[in-house]
Amino acid sequence: MPHVIMKLYAGQSDEKKAALAEALAQAVIAVLGSREGAVSVGVEDVAPADWAEAVYRPDIVDKAATLFKKPDYNPL
Repeated sequence: MPHVIMKLYAGQSDEKKAALAEALAQAVIAVLGSREGAVSVGVEDVAPADWAEAVYRPDIVDKAATLFKKPDYNPL
């Protein structure tokens, strides 16, 4: 039962979010062999001014051991 949470800068259209969610779901299905109905994808908007404290610190710095793709920036 994979669940993917995508956090991104606020401002993307619902159409782009839906396309992103579908692409992520298809990647999960292809790589993990999950069935389509078992995959869910959430998209969370984050204000750019809040990114460092709302996403970067808790999800990237504090969970570095779980990252398989690390960013090349540091807003802190």
